Amino acid sequence: MKIEEKFRKLEDRNEGAYMPHIYYGDPTEEFSQKEVKILAENGADFLEFGIPFSDPTADGPVFQDACERALNNGITPEKCIRGIEKLREEGLEIPIIVTTYYNIPYKFGIESFLNKLNETGAQGLIVPNLPIEEANELLKASKKADIDIIFQVTPNTSEERLKKIVKASSGFLYVVNFEGVTGVRNAIANSTKELISTIKKHTNTPLMAGFGVSKPSHAKSLVSAGADGAITGSALGEIYGENLEAPEKTLSKIGDFAKKIKNGCNEGYENRT
Repeated sequence: MKIEEKFRKLEDRNEGAYMPHIYYGDPTEEFSQKEVKILAENGADFLEFGIPFSDPTADGPVFQDACERALNNGITPEKCIRGIEKLREEGLEIPIIVTTYYNIPYKFGIESFLNKLNETGAQGLIVPNLPIEEANELLKASKKADIDIIFQVTPNTSEERLKKIVKASSGFLYVVNFEGVTGVRNAIANSTKELISTIKKHTNTPLMAGFGVSKPSHAKSLVSAGADGAITGSALGEIYGENLEAPEKTLSKIGDFAKKIKNGCNEGYENRT
């Protein structure tokens, strides 16, 4: 299912969108497969599928550790692509948005990488360390491969730069709640709400807000402010990080967390209508 189509369906049902972010292979491939299924069963509308990288500069300590563990376990981009294929083979239907640092698709070959994503059943790509000014090759190849390229917008993004990002993006825009790296925070900043309002003056492209989302109240606040959905990441990593020796024991807790965040997204959407 295309990203755009999924948002239309959510709008028809008056729902806010929920997208969990995982790093594949942390702490094992088997766990990641089970985790994704639990997330989808408990309200996830999209999946942000992270390919572990050795220097994840946009990520905080939780995801830095996740990448290190996955890489130490022998996870490669090729294994990640096979992981997406397996999820599709086993019936996962929600859109998959791959997150990776530019070094990986560059080394793989931009066109080859994007074509492979399309073949495996991914719909979008986020590259946190690729600025819009250097994205021409990726954007050109993405149109041929039919992969949406999603850019991030921060509270410090200038209006001039915002216009460039809006023009280039497809699928949705990733609204970064604050400057810095990923990680759990206690509250959503007012600057985020102002940023959402500013972006909506320039585009009707859906907005997904992330960085620091760890509570249903965060999701509700973001969607109430005009975002179309919320993204969680580090909060999930903290749940299974409590039991890395037997992470499967945390799956029910992960399912409960996902359900609550999705409910927060829906409550926020109700506040808008």
